[in-house]
Amino acid sequence: MWWRTVPGLGRERQGAPPGIGGTAGGPVGETGPVLLHDVGPRAVLVEVGDAGEAHALAAWARERGGAEDVVPGATTVLLDGLEPAELPRLREDLRDWRPGSRPEPGPLLEVPVVYDGPDLGDVARLWGTDVDGVVDLHTSLELTAAFCGFAPGFAYLAGLPAERSVPRLDSPRTRVPPGSVAVAGTWCAVYPHASPGGWRLLGRTDLRMWDANRPDPALITPGTRVRFRTR
Repeated sequence: MWWRTVPGLGRERQGAPPGIGGTAGGPVGETGPVLLHDVGPRAVLVEVGDAGEAHALAAWARERGGAEDVVPGATTVLLDGLEPAELPRLREDLRDWRPGSRPEPGPLLEVPVVYDGPDLGDVARLWGTDVDGVVDLHTSLELTAAFCGFAPGFAYLAGLPAERSVPRLDSPRTRVPPGSVAVAGTWCAVYPHASPGGWRLLGRTDLRMWDANRPDPALITPGTRVRFRTR
């Protein structure tokens, strides 16, 4: 079981939280504004409210030290490689952490795009504008890489307004070309490799999102700020 604080009602007991099954060790419990769950003897999954809080908590955890790996997600941060004796101190430190503390802005990357994607018209219809309107809005945003997943170098970019959320395709494509610039929900991304995918394609870039021969293979890492521009 786990516990969650309900405003005005105190703490209520609930079943396993969404997405969390019977992990080894079970839940650690609520600590301040976060929820902790054991993931084996040396890792803890920390639940927060949104991607911004996950980004802030990940930056805090890296600065604090004590974890060999800090892996942010959409609403979670995995702290791996912890010493078991460190867990009580970790809970104490998290009790004082608040999501209002944001890390320093990351580096800015400009991504040149040819806006000729097959889904431009559909996105324009969903946004109540035309193709030029889609390009104008997309290039006006400063997005932030919240986390990476799905494939090496695939960064989930936060910052698309909630009213511009778009559904994924009903039937995913069997192959999306590398460099495809896409949107789904309130996320933006650039496909680093050819792969199946159900995101809506706005255009393409020649930048390589992933190159194993580079010192840092991923071009976009969590915290990187991204601006798209027309090429």
